[in-house]
Amino acid sequence: MRPFALIPVALFVAVSVAFGFGLKHDPHQLPSTLADRPMPVFDLPPLVEGVDGLRSGDLGGSKVMLLNVFASWCGGCRYEHPMLMKLSAESRIELVGINWKDDPSTGARWLAQYGNPYRMIGEDASGRTGIDLGVTGVPETFVVDYQGRVRYRHAGPITPEIWKSAIEPVIAEIEKRS
Repeated sequence: MRPFALIPVALFVAVSVAFGFGLKHDPHQLPSTLADRPMPVFDLPPLVEGVDGLRSGDLGGSKVMLLNVFASWCGGCRYEHPMLMKLSAESRIELVGINWKDDPSTGARWLAQYGNPYRMIGEDASGRTGIDLGVTGVPETFVVDYQGRVRYRHAGPITPEIWKSAIEPVIAEIEKRS
């Protein structure tokens, strides 16, 4: 038997192993390049009249913050919106948002129609700030500690199950350490 005849078999085995590892990977468990690092510097104009825009310096302080990146054209954002409305009523966290790669007037109308859960909303029509944050799509939510450092990133809609199993424990750990 010639050694060259084993090359296709070896390639098949290598590809099978790679696919096997890929199937075990949860695409929502994307590590953040910002983990335990300060936010990149940004200063976004307001999306909605009467609601402040968002600057990197606004993140951190006396409450754990959730930075939610959303868009009016995003189906997952519409799905998670009732959960965000519920979370915005919690006094222990502060919810802020970035409207990403969206027409500002469309984003503002979307919030007027469905409700505004955000204390501050920055408009990132160019997507530059999202790129700096490592956003791969919307919705994405970052848990930001008192020092303005990212402690957790969740890609995809926040559901009650995700809140309870993934985000709430991170917030509890941040609060415990303070």
